[in-house]
Amino acid sequence: MTRAVLASRSTAPAVTSIDVPDPGPGEALVDVAYSSVNYKDGLALAGDPGVARVDPLVPGIDVVGTVAALGPGVHDVAIGDRVVLNGAGAGETRHGGWATQAVVPAASLVVLPDGVPEDFAAAIGTAGFTAALSVLALARFVEPSDGPVLVTGASGGVGSVAIPLLAGRGYEVTASTGRLEHTDALRALGASDVVDRKTLGERGKPMQKAVWAGAVDSVGGATLANLLAATRWGGAVTACGLAQDVQLPTTVLPFILRGVSLLGINSVDAPHALRVRAWAMLADELDPARLAAVTRTVSLDEAVALGPEIVAGRVHGRTIVDPSR
Repeated sequence: MTRAVLASRSTAPAVTSIDVPDPGPGEALVDVAYSSVNYKDGLALAGDPGVARVDPLVPGIDVVGTVAALGPGVHDVAIGDRVVLNGAGAGETRHGGWATQAVVPAASLVVLPDGVPEDFAAAIGTAGFTAALSVLALARFVEPSDGPVLVTGASGGVGSVAIPLLAGRGYEVTASTGRLEHTDALRALGASDVVDRKTLGERGKPMQKAVWAGAVDSVGGATLANLLAATRWGGAVTACGLAQDVQLPTTVLPFILRGVSLLGINSVDAPHALRVRAWAMLADELDPARLAAVTRTVSLDEAVALGPEIVAGRVHGRTIVDPSR
């Protein structure tokens, strides 16, 4: 038995005890040290069928802990390894990390680099992992000397990691947020300027003044369309979210007149080699002190209470879950 949060479409989510099966072929049993609170977890708590593909479900798209047992055919990790899992169906198509133990696909596990504490890995989480994938993609097209880059949703999980990663590489970073009271915190992360998201959130002209060399967007909708319209020749914009809208009200003009590239970021299905590369970058380039300043730790019960807050966009920075509390 393991202590876990169980979410159902028919009953309110609650902390309870559930049975944990032995790992099957290609699976690993992980003693969970930490998970985290993400937007998808909030949707899972609400029973959103677009996220919670099984019912009932243990939320938690992040799993950080130690391998306790292995199923047949697993060779890339060993019992006792400290590992991290981001996405790969956890908290969506199978039980996730809001539990003291979790059975996960071993092929998606990354052995934590030496020197990376488990709570720091959880603070990075899927949001930070997605930010790392975004920075790796953007760096293929945009150099720091090319001009300023914009990070939308800057007060959220992706933005909280993308900003220091980009700033650490020498980029001039502007942060876009709807919570200007967090301006000082965003500057502490490495942003050189902070703008109100309202300046980007309304539908604009298909071609606008070329301002940005590139951008990391987690918002979608009109915001993403405006970024594309205001990106300089040869620039690029990464897209990893839809907090504003799933629709993209744009034209082909930024692509054919300025050679702008739109780079899709999928952290759920990222291949193992890319996962390892992203985590190596996070271990080498992300200052733990910067992330610690915007991170808090909660219990399973407290994580349940945060569900509506994160869906409403009222959770700042990173929140990690300690299932032992």
